[in-house]
This record gives sequence, C-alpha cells and structure tokens, in this order.
Amino acid sequence: MFTGPLEDRVAIHELNGTYADGVVRFDAATWASVWADDADWDLMGHKTHGKEAIVAFWNGAMGGLEAVSFHCVPCMIAVEGDTATARVQTQEILKPKDGKARHVGGLYEDRLAKVDGQWRFTSRAFRIVAEFGVEG
Repeated sequence: MFTGPLEDRVAIHELNGTYADGVVRFDAATWASVWADDADWDLMGHKTHGKEAIVAFWNGAMGGLEAVSFHCVPCMIAVEGDTATARVQTQEILKPKDGKARHVGGLYEDRLAKVDGQWRFTSRAFRIVAEFGVEG
C-alpha cells in the first residue's frame, strides 16, 4: 500500500536507490548519507545503534566481499507528515573474496523521518526470505 504525498514517496524510493548505489560501489560515504544520526539497524538479529556504529559495522561486513549486485524495490511506502514506514524487497548476489557466491532475497522493514528537509532511515530491520549458492 502506497499512501501519502507522491513527492515524499518518490524521495523515499530514491533514498533506496542511493542505498543500493553505495552498496554496489562499496562507497561508504554514499551509503552513510541515507541514515539519521540516531538510527537503528537490525541486520538479521545483529542490532546496531547510531549512524557512526552502523557505518563501521557495514564497512567491516563489506570488507569480506569482492563484489555485490544489489537491487531493491519498495513494495510499501506510507507517509504521515514527516515520518514514514516502508517495506523494501531486495535481491543480492554476494561474491566473497574467499568462498562461493550467494544469491539472497530479503526484506527490509523501515521507519523513516524527514530530517532537515531530507528523508533518512531511522530504523531498518532486514531478514532473509530466500537464499541459495551460485557458481561464481
């Protein structure tokens, strides 16, 4: 269900694009730009609080990867004033520096807020929906 002003929903959709762009290019500055300073990230039960800690954890996780293909599609965005909730489906191919590549389908449950006129994630909770190894 998509509700709320179209302009805000487009901005949130684009925020997801920025997130994906940072992942694919291993660009921590781009990836970090989508988070509120006091955000929470729950990555399959590993909970991290605060933008600085979130980016540090992400840098560590990305350090073990040679390449990533990351696609995301918002499947629900509900905007109410300066806050929003969203669900985002993801498809990733992860190529570790050592080991077999994995194809992961996942789902983010998000909360967002407009901070200084820009949408930012205040909370992201990710879980894997489906996963399998690929030749690579």
